[in-house]
Amino acid sequence: MENLKKQHPPSFKAKVALEALKEVKTSAELSSEFQVHPTQIRSWKAAAKKGLVEVFADRRKKKELDQEELIQELYRQIGQLKVDLDWLKKKSGLLS
Repeated sequence: MENLKKQHPPSFKAKVALEALKEVKTSAELSSEFQVHPTQIRSWKAAAKKGLVEVFADRRKKKELDQEELIQELYRQIGQLKVDLDWLKKKSGLLS
């Protein structure tokens, strides 16, 4: 049996969500126009609203988070390299 779920491309979802955000037509009208269930339209509209907030979020906070993640990763790598070095020193007999 075929998969009954229809997969919509992101561009189609964005178009429908944008129309829903305009609130010119009801979700029932949009549903008949785009052949999508009204619940799905409301879901895409909510996702679009949430995504818009993230688009306009403070970019400095994102940079700070990215930099903090980088620092944590570098500290992890330094710790791993130190453990590896100590193990190699022990195996080679250089560690007293």
